[in-house]
Amino acid sequence: MEFLMAFIIGILFMCATYLILSKSLLRIIIGTGLLSHGVHLLVLTMGGLKKGAAPLLGQHAENYSDPLPQALILTAIVISFGVTSFLLVLAYRTYQELGTDNMEKLRGKKYD
Repeated sequence: MEFLMAFIIGILFMCATYLILSKSLLRIIIGTGLLSHGVHLLVLTMGGLKKGAAPLLGQHAENYSDPLPQALILTAIVISFGVTSFLLVLAYRTYQELGTDNMEKLRGKKYD
């Protein structure tokens, strides 16, 4: 199972890197979203894919799963949602002001 997750994480990182290196601002934002999803899966996989019960106080279970990676991923999902929404608003405002989302045209004039 970990091998499959590592393969999926690698594909997500590969696609995210390709999109971040493109010229369109919207593709860059989608690339950062894919990158954050890849990191979430990476943290979950590194925490270990365990089967077991939830750790409850008062019950003496022999097998239980670690809730820390899941809590970290939940926090990271909320933060990445906020960053993605900020980037989308910033890209929309940039498109309104300048009329393009091409990164080459957003640089401005070249000075020698």
